[in-house]
Amino acid sequence: MMIKKALLPILLSILVVPAFETSASAQTADEVVNKYLAALGGREALGKLTSRRAIGTITVSTPNGDLGGPLEIDSKAPNKVRVAMDLDLSALGVPDKMHNEQKFDGTSGWTLNSMQGDAEITGNQLDNMRNNVFPTPLLNYKTAGLTVELLPKETLNGKSVVVLRATPKAGSATKLYFDAETYLLVRTVATINSPQTGGDIEQTSDFSDYRAVDGIKIAFQVVNSNALQSAMIKLTKVEHNVALDDALFKAKSPAAR
Repeated sequence: MMIKKALLPILLSILVVPAFETSASAQTADEVVNKYLAALGGREALGKLTSRRAIGTITVSTPNGDLGGPLEIDSKAPNKVRVAMDLDLSALGVPDKMHNEQKFDGTSGWTLNSMQGDAEITGNQLDNMRNNVFPTPLLNYKTAGLTVELLPKETLNGKSVVVLRATPKAGSATKLYFDAETYLLVRTVATINSPQTGGDIEQTSDFSDYRAVDGIKIAFQVVNSNALQSAMIKLTKVEHNVALDDALFKAKSPAAR
């Protein structure tokens, strides 16, 4: 089905790439991590976060036109996450909207889709969800078994960036690019295994428009792209330490809408 081929890879990729964040311009990997955490708001402030609700919009670019709609992202420590969106399919000649939810309850992951049905997330994608620790996998990365190494500096969009590679025990290794002046994360690149695309695919995420919320820096714009398509996320509201029921992240319980 054309809609399935056009949408599923990028929608899945929103969650399956670990949300590793770090910082820049240091002599060792540990120093980079520490400077990044300080740039975000500091270890103490990050350690007080228990949950986050982010609301905004998503625009998925396809060969037949852009598909857009509202987006909600719920995160709860240690690694529970839910992403829900409603996409207007009129650009594809379809009058309906497609509701999509991706959920991980700490153990299992599911994609719930109003047009394509429900599917369990397994393998590499599930490993990446497990690694996506809130508020950042780098806060206590050593105890989590994550290996971080410093790579040679590079230039990105005309600016110097410091590069790290974060390698989990299981799941995708991720290259992280940090602005050498601000120590904020500007890009991640990871190879993920997606059955919907027939195997491995390289996923790039670009972060911009950082704003402080409760003293914590958050990228209000994220562009996820691969060889097939891209999706732009723009946040309009972020709240911390909101009450999120564990049932929200369970497999077969789509939120009321």
